Amino acid sequence: MTPGRIGRWFPPVAAILAIFSVLAMQTGDYAQFGWLNQSLGLGRVDALSTVFAHVFAIQALIGFIFAWHVEDRFQHVAACMYIAGAFGCVFARDYVTLFIFWETMSVASTFLIWLRRLPASTRAGYRYFLFHIMGGLLLLAGLLLRHQATGTFAFDAADPANTRLYDIFIMLGFCVNAAVIPLHAWLPDAYPEATVTGAVFMSAFTTKTAVYVLLRGFAGFEILAIMGTLMTIYGVIYATIENNARRILAYHIVSQVGYMVAGVGIGTAMTVNGACAHAYAHILYKGLLFMGAGTLLYAAGTAKLSELGGLFKRLPWAFAWYMVAAVSISGFPLFSGFVSKTMTITGAAEAHHTWLALGMEIAAVGTFLSVGIKLPYFAWFSKPDCGIPLKPVPINMYAAMAIGGILCFVIGVYPNFLYTLLPNPVEYVPYTAWHVLQTLLLLGFTGLGFYLLRHKLVPEAKINLDFDYVYRLVGRTVLAFARGVVERIDLWWSEFYARAGLVGFLKIASGSSWFDKQIIDGVVDGTAMGVRHVGQGSTGVQTGRLQDYLAGAIIIGLSVFGMVWFFL
Repeated sequence: MTPGRIGRWFPPVAAILAIFSVLAMQTGDYAQFGWLNQSLGLGRVDALSTVFAHVFAIQALIGFIFAWHVEDRFQHVAACMYIAGAFGCVFARDYVTLFIFWETMSVASTFLIWLRRLPASTRAGYRYFLFHIMGGLLLLAGLLLRHQATGTFAFDAADPANTRLYDIFIMLGFCVNAAVIPLHAWLPDAYPEATVTGAVFMSAFTTKTAVYVLLRGFAGFEILAIMGTLMTIYGVIYATIENNARRILAYHIVSQVGYMVAGVGIGTAMTVNGACAHAYAHILYKGLLFMGAGTLLYAAGTAKLSELGGLFKRLPWAFAWYMVAAVSISGFPLFSGFVSKTMTITGAAEAHHTWLALGMEIAAVGTFLSVGIKLPYFAWFSKPDCGIPLKPVPINMYAAMAIGGILCFVIGVYPNFLYTLLPNPVEYVPYTAWHVLQTLLLLGFTGLGFYLLRHKLVPEAKINLDFDYVYRLVGRTVLAFARGVVERIDLWWSEFYARAGLVGFLKIASGSSWFDKQIIDGVVDGTAMGVRHVGQGSTGVQTGRLQDYLAGAIIIGLSVFGMVWFFL
């Protein structure tokens, strides 16, 4: 509703105000009101909600700076509504408020996919929306059943030892947004098809909002610890064989959120801190990774590694800031992932979940292999300059990447910047000699392995089926049922109709015609002829002579008298 030059300032200014607002918040419950005899609240401020709100506000500012050049106002509006939904979920004190903002996020984020305005984006956005409708309905069913059982919509923690059906429904609704396998398919399916700037926003808010609500409501549920660890491994496996840069990063969201979900499921003070810390760090470096991949897509028109290569000299800054994020997600010392990811792994080991800790450690190798080495190697090096024409990259995109990169480094060298925000006292010390040496050995041997096998890991321009296999299986099953059952029934019915049904209908029609002619027409025509004959006879009786009428009257009278006499 404002001129373009003025309206463009609103999103980043709103993000700056959000940062100051979060920094000024005091613990407590705010914006409480009654509605339909229910006590609702929009402002539950505590240590858990503050840490997520803190990074949400920062990433909102970075995202809007990255999107400054975008002329499409609908993208900015959708992003604003999406972030508003995330803030609403973080501060919600009850399930009704949470559900409203939850659905706001789903609708707004769908438009960040559709607004790319490509057929593939339309299809992916539709599937994305269907998944989130399912998640929203599970959440709605759970909160209504919970209210029926307890009489309240309060958003409180569930008891792992006394789980009810409504708890399962609510947790499943949250797990859809957290991309817990096998409910994850919407993420690698839709994120690569979003707009360049939309993917940056989406990488930061949906899954991390889900981590927040899982922390708030389901800490200590062991099934989450198991599924989270499986997510860490599953995501890196598919990321390692992928060709599309943004799809690689999407799979790594599944993997990295797995660390957070595992931390929630283990539920100790250290793993809860680890989940919060990793969510904070992940939002920053994953946004930076998507900005790097988005810069490739914006400049070259493609994010497929098989079509890129040799772009270092023409896009050096994109490479530099991407690598900051790549070493951060890999847990390299001096960067944010080193001080956050390992907290969850150490917490799992200390809680005697050795196999879970080992699984998460193995996943870390795959992360460095695919995101830290494979993607940048084949996008910026691997072969001579591919000669693809490049579109000039706006300066605001580089500025946003620089802010994200600097924060990744600051958190890595000064972890107390992050640790002071965490909900529990922090007893974890990341920079020990053994921890640093262990990490360097692990990453070093991963790099050596890639160098030796680099010719085997060349990206191929093909589709790697993940949950797409299920999509296709369902489609083939429906098609087989249509061909094998429905089509045969249709052919049998057509044959039966041609041989028996049609002949029978013709005989029925012939009988109807005979009945119409012989019975209906006979009765109608016979009645008409009888009336005609009576009328003709009546005209013969009417002679016009008085003596004939008197004689007739006498005859009728004598006849009536005779009948009465005879019968009585």
